[in-house]
Amino acid sequence: MAARILRGQPVVDRLHRNIEQQIAALAAVEIVPTLAVVDATGDPSSALSASAREEACAMLGIQTQRLTLPASGAGRELIEHLRELAENPKVHAIMMEAPGSDEYASLHPNLRIPPEKDVDGLHPVNLGRLLAGNPLFVPATAAACVELLHHHEIPIAGKRVVIVGRSLVVGKPLALLMLAEDATVTLCHSRTRDLAYETRQAEILIVAAGQPELVTASMVTPGAVVLDVGTNVGPDGRVVGDVEQAGVNLVASALLPSKGGLGSVTTALLLWQVVEAARLRAEVKAAS
Repeated sequence: MAARILRGQPVVDRLHRNIEQQIAALAAVEIVPTLAVVDATGDPSSALSASAREEACAMLGIQTQRLTLPASGAGRELIEHLRELAENPKVHAIMMEAPGSDEYASLHPNLRIPPEKDVDGLHPVNLGRLLAGNPLFVPATAAACVELLHHHEIPIAGKRVVIVGRSLVVGKPLALLMLAEDATVTLCHSRTRDLAYETRQAEILIVAAGQPELVTASMVTPGAVVLDVGTNVGPDGRVVGDVEQAGVNLVASALLPSKGGLGSVTTALLLWQVVEAARLRAEVKAAS
């Protein structure tokens, strides 16, 4: 029997309704949520991603600003622009397009974005709050996995959750979010011995390794819930996930395919955090 396919669109619809309600409330106090995006990747795909995000913002009533810098040689400009955005009270949220160059990474741009404007959730203060169980903003892709499970009424508490991939934007924060949901979590990575053994222990398996079709049917215990977070472009231009979908679909009880809408849920959660940043700013303004 084929797995139940999990879809992200219903989650996006609910989040958009919540965002629109919050924006209407902020309009009553003359605040328009504003997101600034800094793109110093030099990557055309990042520009396309930024454009799609701007369209989503415009549809919901969020203002955007985009700053584009060359992929190298503009470190001083990057620092200065981040300082200006950090000090601008009309900018409520700031995010950096990824991946940036090693040159810019050495300047630690995440440290130059105030935690209350860091909607990517990558400032050490926000990561520390997540670790402490008191999150403010969290990496949106990790949060999207939890939102999808909640929406589809898949229990997490007490479950054995195995996450493949230990990135700072998905694997590590997702492990903390799952622990907060009372799951028992195993975090696997490229040095994990006998990965197939570990993945077969999972009742909920989340794969975010960035390796095409890494997880096959033989690596999944029958009845497991599987979320494919990967997006990989092969030499033939075909886009595949980190899970071999055809085989796993026959073993899992539920499957989020790589094209199942996780990206749109991630974007919606990011925009929700932009609105939340504006709301928090409004509270501070009202109290001052």
